[in-house]
Amino acid sequence: MISKKTLLAGAFAAVLTTGAFSFAAHAEDDKDLTIYKSPYCGCCTQWSDALEDAGFNVTVRNTEDLDAVKRQVGVPANMQSCHTAMVDGYVMEGHVPLEAVKRVLAERPDIKGLSVPGMPMGSLGMGEPDADTNYTVYTLPKAAGGEPTVYQQVSGK
Repeated sequence: MISKKTLLAGAFAAVLTTGAFSFAAHAEDDKDLTIYKSPYCGCCTQWSDALEDAGFNVTVRNTEDLDAVKRQVGVPANMQSCHTAMVDGYVMEGHVPLEAVKRVLAERPDIKGLSVPGMPMGSLGMGEPDADTNYTVYTLPKAAGGEPTVYQQVSGK
């Protein structure tokens, strides 16, 4: 007959060897990110690679119809860029800097997400930042018809 103590020890050992304990200890650091992008876009790949290098679990969804994705998640036309990503319930539109992604996930503001409209030079995935790098990260409001606000300003190196 097996004792309760032996059963508990076996269960605990199983949790440790399957990695469940490790996952629970690091769950707050593990973020799943899904990026929707054109299969032909190199800057989108650079952006997603940078997020993966930073510890995000990146899933790439190549699509020919990015407009449908943007409509579905509610990115206004004036806030659109070349790719759309979803991470922990937030939309990340375009070349949002890593620092802004991490900040929004830490602060958990009541917004739909963040956007870097267009494809500004020096933004993450769009070449190295230099003295001329200057762009704005905007919030995407949850309410339909709400106005984006400045979340972060990014200036030269």
